[in-house]
Amino acid sequence: MSGIIDSGTMGRALVVLGAGSAAGRGVVEAALAAGRAVLAVGMDDATRQALSGRHPQGRLRALLAPVASDADAAALARRLRTPGLVVDGVVASLAGSHPCGRLIDEPAEVLQRTLDQDLLPHLFAARHLLPLLAEGSAGYVLIGGPGGRYPWAGYGHCSIAAAALRMMARVLHEEAGREGQRVQLLSMDAPVAADSPAALALGRRALAMLDEARHQCPAPIHDYAGEMTSAVIAGTPAAAASFHGIRAHRTTAGDVLPARHMRSARALLDAIASPTSPGSVHDEY
Repeated sequence: MSGIIDSGTMGRALVVLGAGSAAGRGVVEAALAAGRAVLAVGMDDATRQALSGRHPQGRLRALLAPVASDADAAALARRLRTPGLVVDGVVASLAGSHPCGRLIDEPAEVLQRTLDQDLLPHLFAARHLLPLLAEGSAGYVLIGGPGGRYPWAGYGHCSIAAAALRMMARVLHEEAGREGQRVQLLSMDAPVAADSPAALALGRRALAMLDEARHQCPAPIHDYAGEMTSAVIAGTPAAAASFHGIRAHRTTAGDVLPARHMRSARALLDAIASPTSPGSVHDEY
């Protein structure tokens, strides 16, 4: 683990896990713009310097720390117990890099690796970081990738992990709620590109969820409708690349449909689903 936490200047700070990902960087950027102090876990120094250049008055510290095991998360928690640092909320954007391919054709190791990278790190992190949240803190938001409600063609292994994360979020929401803590999932409908308006908008939504949790008991899952395209629906490598780090091929402008058309299609699918069927929008609250 590298990086130094300057507790004398951090005070109350938002912890962002997976801060080097596109979604994580969007959260960090939105938090700095809002005047929050941020401890970015998983962000390299080049990215930190670029963000500091855009927000010269912002308070940003970066740590290169893995969260791939219980031991990793426990080590991070020990670092966050630095005197003078108060953890004022956590946003976790944790996902690996996965290939495109049919689930039925891939070896079992592909699914196992996806679960190891996209699901279990969220459990490890929550187990060790939830106890660090300051009294009256905004809470804990997990960010999940697309495909958790409907199969993502070509990325079935990612869909399975995303669906499992939805259930994990509900379980953690229930269990943490008994201790007065708030855990929520912000579920992306589409990947976002790094340093894009969509990533920044996603970050603002995550911060809004944290702030709302201070004053009310939130729902466990919030589905975030981003800029959906036909590439996302079809599950092409280009659509997946920005969230999961998948190798991509170029697409043409003809691949993209207006977002309003995709939202209409999504609404139609929700209307067709039974109000009590697993996976329908009515079953998430």
